[in-house]
Amino acid sequence: MKPSDLWDKLVGAEAPAALAPFLFADRAARERTPMWARARGAWVWDTRGRRYLDFVAGFGVASVGHGNARVVRAVRRQAGRLLHGFGDVHPHEARARLADRLARLAPWPDARVLWAQSGSEAVELAWKTAWLATGKPGVLAFEGGYHGDSGLALSLTGWPAFRKPFSLLLPAQTVWAPYGDARSGIARAERASRPTGAVIVEPIQGRGGHVIPPPGFLALLRRESKKRGWLLIADEIFTGLGRTGRRFAFEHEGVLPDLICVGKTLAGGLPLAAVLGPKKIMEVWSSVDTGGEAPVASTFMAHPLACVAAEAALDEIEKRRLAGRAARLGDRALRRLREITYGRDAVVEVRGRGLLIGIELAHAAQARAVVEAALVRSLLVLAGGLHGNVVTLSPPLTLSTGELSEGLKRIESALDQALGTPSSRAPRARGKGRRNPKRRG
Repeated sequence: MKPSDLWDKLVGAEAPAALAPFLFADRAARERTPMWARARGAWVWDTRGRRYLDFVAGFGVASVGHGNARVVRAVRRQAGRLLHGFGDVHPHEARARLADRLARLAPWPDARVLWAQSGSEAVELAWKTAWLATGKPGVLAFEGGYHGDSGLALSLTGWPAFRKPFSLLLPAQTVWAPYGDARSGIARAERASRPTGAVIVEPIQGRGGHVIPPPGFLALLRRESKKRGWLLIADEIFTGLGRTGRRFAFEHEGVLPDLICVGKTLAGGLPLAAVLGPKKIMEVWSSVDTGGEAPVASTFMAHPLACVAAEAALDEIEKRRLAGRAARLGDRALRRLREITYGRDAVVEVRGRGLLIGIELAHAAQARAVVEAALVRSLLVLAGGLHGNVVTLSPPLTLSTGELSEGLKRIESALDQALGTPSSRAPRARGKGRRNPKRRG
């Protein structure tokens, strides 16, 4: 079947909510957009046979690489033994192994696990846990934070454009504050009409533009929430399990949250997420009376294929020491990106930790132009940030140094096409300044 026929079938069958609006409106845009056919490592092939270097990793999911051999072998073995389990009624052995492993991976000696199928669901479970533990429905959240777009999770997502169409359906329990301003957030939460029971925060914002908070932000949130009896929820869906150069991004500030949400990377490409927390908090679920039924249940909970994939992905992360590798490759990428963006008036900032990197531009149109120019060069990057003006990079943690260098060359070429060549070039050994000097003041 021709690629154009596949696009016609997709657009003709899916509801408009299922794809970016321009893909419904513009056939030319569909012709430019790759429809993925297969992927391996840091590379993706589309239905036309074109190969792309992937600096997106499926929204950060493919941290251990697309089609990771260890993950694929585990899934194939499991598919021949037990393809589907029995939800919350009859557990299976892979679920037991993974639960024990995640509990030992968590930063508490007596950790417990709640299963979810997506990041949104994990966030909702964390909020429910906080409600059960504190009896207070209010939540402090931050502008630009992305926690999902399903019911309760959407209530905590700091993107007004996503919330506005469904505002009448959302519970009015959230207090908003600028990301990075802990004191303002605490003060607003204390003045809120509904009592606050939790704070939810991405230690580094992902979809919000790979934003790193100022030093001390998380530590102040931890200290002040603890004083008030609020639970601190760390949304590590994007940042967790090695992407930022540490197992969890909150470790960069040495804080310990009350609950952790993990997902994306967790199952190496299959849908699985979880909430991790200490026994004293997680056991509040034992007080929920649902007439003998499990208070948290779904048909595909802790699916056997996802569980064995997660075991294999965690093996890959630990045995190949991918967190340390992300730190080293990320440092190299940041240095090179600061060199190639030096002297470009449109570049506001280059920032990142590990292999979570953002190039902030002055305008959204510039970011879109860079993304399109990169696509022409068979490089996949995304425009992100609350205002759409950040070119975001989150490649697989397994990519080679050669693939990293090749991707950075393509980014430089895309910047030249979209923004013009810089007025000056940085020396190769330029320092670690974060912002473009031409945009200071």
